[in-house]
Amino acid sequence: MTIKLLAIGKTDNAQLVSLIEDYKKRLRFYIKFSFQIIPDIKKVKNLNEEQQKEKEGKLILNNLSSSDVLVLLDENGQQFTSIAFSKHLQKHMNSGIKQLVFVIGGPYGFSQEVHHRANEKIALSKMTFSHQMIRLFFTEQLYRGFTILRNEPYHHR
Repeated sequence: MTIKLLAIGKTDNAQLVSLIEDYKKRLRFYIKFSFQIIPDIKKVKNLNEEQQKEKEGKLILNNLSSSDVLVLLDENGQQFTSIAFSKHLQKHMNSGIKQLVFVIGGPYGFSQEVHHRANEKIALSKMTFSHQMIRLFFTEQLYRGFTILRNEPYHHR
């Protein structure tokens, strides 16, 4: 199985980029992982929130194949402890799917079309974080999940 993280817009904080890169390197010992940036939409000042979500939604959907399992990182999604998330990852790996795609949406969330295509929604917290911070938090939790599955000492129970 491959895990892919899709995100709208680049990360412009060099420290965050460096930390994300560190976790990406660590993840390659456990699973094939890719992090793909979908460029920001140009001329958003002329668009309302719905129009922006629809344009971003089309870009997200264009980066998926029909067999991908799509998980939205959404504030209204299911919450997990780190241990429960690792078990959830294991279930996906055992299911025989080819690619598991996690998506971080734009500033206004996801279009209806993306919500309808999604197989599930996960919330990292009830709090709101910047989309750039979520990239780091998610890659760290993904790494943590794999260390839990391998009974490695990174996660303290």
